[in-house]
Amino acid sequence: METPWFVPPSDFLGRLSGSTRDALYALGHRIAYRKGDAVFQPGSPGDNVYILTQGRIKIFALSPVGRTVILWFCFPGEIFGLAEMARAGRREVASEACADSEALVIPQFRFKEFLQRDGEAAMLVVDLLSCRLRGLADMLLNLTSDDVTTRLVKLLIRLSARYGKPVSDAETLLDISLTHQEIADMIGTTRQSASTALNALKRQGLLSVKKHCIHIQNGKMLEDLVTNPVTAAAQTSAGSSLQIVRPF
Repeated sequence: METPWFVPPSDFLGRLSGSTRDALYALGHRIAYRKGDAVFQPGSPGDNVYILTQGRIKIFALSPVGRTVILWFCFPGEIFGLAEMARAGRREVASEACADSEALVIPQFRFKEFLQRDGEAAMLVVDLLSCRLRGLADMLLNLTSDDVTTRLVKLLIRLSARYGKPVSDAETLLDISLTHQEIADMIGTTRQSASTALNALKRQGLLSVKKHCIHIQNGKMLEDLVTNPVTAAAQTSAGSSLQIVRPF
């Protein structure tokens, strides 16, 4: 599947040279988090930047009615907590460990000084932030204009671009374990609606679930559901059209 240009690079540390990486490690200290621990919460000081060294962290926001909206997940090598770096404000979103995790915690002022000295790292951060900004804008557009099934398909395409591992010419494994609730929180719907949309895609032979991981069986046809839905519907198994889940 074609990678959307705004899918951010998944390994900030891995893109740095060895000497630059060592210099970055020297700026901070490591903190371990148990599954379910909060890394930061809305309203807390934005004094630090975090680089995940192991585990998984979710970045999310809570709506006024208490609904969780997952903005993205961070995996080892990825950097987060950057939004407040420019203005040293308080956090507006939350982050939580989805598994036992460890992060390199760097004081914000030290990280800014580091970027002023290292142009390579600074450009990587600019690239990362621009991709995240465009991705969030795309997410907002999807929430206001797409049905649940289309939002789910677009999410699967983005996840495939970042975490996909080819199994065969047609099949791709999403190397990320997600619950139906987490998927629902990423596309702004209920767990029931997300499960219904997933089951519809499974019935059409477009994906399967093995050991809690999603396998995309036909990436081209999945993309066609977004770019050319008439053709995709004609090609699905038994020639039946895909069930569209519309409720938010």
